[in-house]
Amino acid sequence: MSKLTLEEAASLTAGAAMWRTVAIPDADVPALHLSDGPMGIASGRVDERDVARLSPCATALGASFDPALIERVGALVGGEAVRCGVDMVLAPNVNLARSPLAGRAFEYYSEDPLLTGIAGAAWTRGLQSTGTGACPKHMVCNDSETDRDRMNAVVDERTLREIYLLPFEFCAAAGAGAMLTAYNRVNGTWCAEQGHVSTIVKQEWGFDGPLISDWFGTHSTAGSLNGGLDLEMPGPARFVGAKAVGAVEAGEVSADRVADAADRVARAARRWTGAKRPPTEDADALLVEAAAAGMVLLRNEGELLPLVPGRDARIAVIGPNAAAPCYQGGTFAKIALSPDAARPLEAIVERYAGVEVVYEPGVDPQPRLPSMPVASIDGDGRGMTIDYFADPDLGGEPIYSEVRDTNSLVWFVGVHDEGVFDRPAAVRASGWFTAEADGPHRFYVGATGAVRMTVDGRAILDRAERMAASDVMGSLKRGDADSADVMLTTGQRVRVEVAFTYDGARVHGLWYGVRGPDSAAAMLARAVDAARAADAVVLIVGETSDSSVESKDRPDTALAAEQVALIDAVCAANPRVAIVANIGHAFDARWGEQAAALLSAWYPGEGFGPALAAVLSGDREPGGRLPVTLARSEADYPALALTPDDRGDLAYDDGVLVGYRGLAARGVAPLHAFGAGRGYTRFDWIAAEADGGNVLVTIRNAGDRAGSEVVQLYRHDPEFALVGFAKVHLGVGEQAVVRVTPEPRLFRIWRDDRWTQLDGPVRLSVGPASDRMSFTIDTNR
Repeated sequence: MSKLTLEEAASLTAGAAMWRTVAIPDADVPALHLSDGPMGIASGRVDERDVARLSPCATALGASFDPALIERVGALVGGEAVRCGVDMVLAPNVNLARSPLAGRAFEYYSEDPLLTGIAGAAWTRGLQSTGTGACPKHMVCNDSETDRDRMNAVVDERTLREIYLLPFEFCAAAGAGAMLTAYNRVNGTWCAEQGHVSTIVKQEWGFDGPLISDWFGTHSTAGSLNGGLDLEMPGPARFVGAKAVGAVEAGEVSADRVADAADRVARAARRWTGAKRPPTEDADALLVEAAAAGMVLLRNEGELLPLVPGRDARIAVIGPNAAAPCYQGGTFAKIALSPDAARPLEAIVERYAGVEVVYEPGVDPQPRLPSMPVASIDGDGRGMTIDYFADPDLGGEPIYSEVRDTNSLVWFVGVHDEGVFDRPAAVRASGWFTAEADGPHRFYVGATGAVRMTVDGRAILDRAERMAASDVMGSLKRGDADSADVMLTTGQRVRVEVAFTYDGARVHGLWYGVRGPDSAAAMLARAVDAARAADAVVLIVGETSDSSVESKDRPDTALAAEQVALIDAVCAANPRVAIVANIGHAFDARWGEQAAALLSAWYPGEGFGPALAAVLSGDREPGGRLPVTLARSEADYPALALTPDDRGDLAYDDGVLVGYRGLAARGVAPLHAFGAGRGYTRFDWIAAEADGGNVLVTIRNAGDRAGSEVVQLYRHDPEFALVGFAKVHLGVGEQAVVRVTPEPRLFRIWRDDRWTQLDGPVRLSVGPASDRMSFTIDTNR
């Protein structure tokens, strides 16, 4: 790098395009191709329109308490990166689920920093085993979405280091390729200019990768470089890049700092554009295994589950998420899901062949924007046929076509090159819709440009005006849609077509849907009748993908009121109800107390359907434990409100007492505790003892099925906290001694501007959940 001119070095400090860094071939510096994550390869692909594999959300992976499994999922995503021509993925997300209202909480592994750090490091190792770089995000305290691009997290030094930086420290120790800085400020300084944090990362941890800005997250030239930022993304440069030359010449930035930034970027580019090693594991099987491993069984009165096929003659599958499941949240890193992914209803019907399975949604499955249940134009698949045109008037042949089974599409790059949407072009979406009832069908359409919807060639919605680039992001966040009614008869087949024309902007979106004439009262009545006539009920409730979204936090933890009413009515009609909660974050679960069984499925990725059918039938156990606390009331959460004050400050006044730690400190009992959950067997906890630096726990599978248990180790002082865990799988009657190694970082405290080890004997407790301690041990550290 010493041979580079200042101008060449400066050029490496900013991206070349939306997802690509600058290359200097003469200096052997290749371009690095990046993509968003973490549930798959969401953007930046060689082909932006390619469908990617969708893994379980981070919360579901955290619930598995299984680092080896998480590492395998990371490798799967790494394999997708190799297939898609991506060198580095913006993932894992190791922020914390500090508040259950956080809009992106489903992307966070846990409310606990140790579990988050171990999971994030495992995912990093897995991804990087394929030769693809991991870029953990968002450093730091980007734990909420409200005003995230102006919010100032006010956090004390102990809390910053022990809670919010700890997961990043684990990822750094795992050899992460880079770190992504957050949009927000911490203690008054933008994260892209946070010199205090970058000093910890680079000097104290010895991290040698680049610090990369989140997209459009920079604010100044000298502030960014002097604060430790190495790469501004995306390109072309706004504040860094060529402007760094002027900052050096003006004495605002040292030439050595520019050279160091360029060196970090160049090393990363050389490292991660090298040989790739895609995994050989069966992706379909792994996605089902991972989805089931994260499902948490919180209640199972009378051993209702598993519903062994053949035991019940008639099973009612009820609820909106059975046929319209929520696979993922609504971030800009949304994955283009394969139209072949089996929905829960389809998978249950297949697994329970020979059993009468009836289905009723009970409520509108997608109250905000309904789905578009169509067949592709060629009749060869489920979903809309999407055609891409270079001509904004849809002239000539499409330059590309695909099928997408979704009601919303987002693109970060153009349809005919890797740059931003820098020229007018068009997209056409079309499919065959078949009416299932007589009456008015309401069609919806919205877009970040001019859009026209036709039904059998007749225009029903037409918004001809183009949209200014400055208005595009706001339109995407709001998701505004126009609607119009079309009278259809049962069995009538119509061609639905949407033409979308866009002008220049860095991102664009298109969304659409159709709602039939069914009434709320009729849907509920049919669901209750089905429940009453069934031997057992599987009630699948939850969210839509726009319930948890980037750039917006949730107002509360409640399930939609109409779904709670459905739960009440169905449970009153039949005592044998198993509720499946398809919710990606901590939620108000009090309604689960009236059902015989409650299973939290989170956002399980594309393996949702087969995994759920396998868990319900007993082919697999629900292997998860809660990675977040489910409180009895919102007031019990140590942190809830996420709106900054008038100055933009958001006080992290829960300090190190985040999540279950805060409830324990106040003596507040949760509804379902951190670490809680069970499978289909039971375990006897026989003994526990200290053995050097480890804790040995003897447990036995005392049930009649093979199963897994998570042995959890907690310290009591200076506050109650998880310090280690181990997952063990045991056959029927099998006994094992489980070794739990406490994490040394959890036995140090930041005080008086330095790390101090805990003094004297440390009291530890071990058990199957944070509120169920089986043994207490005093050990010297």
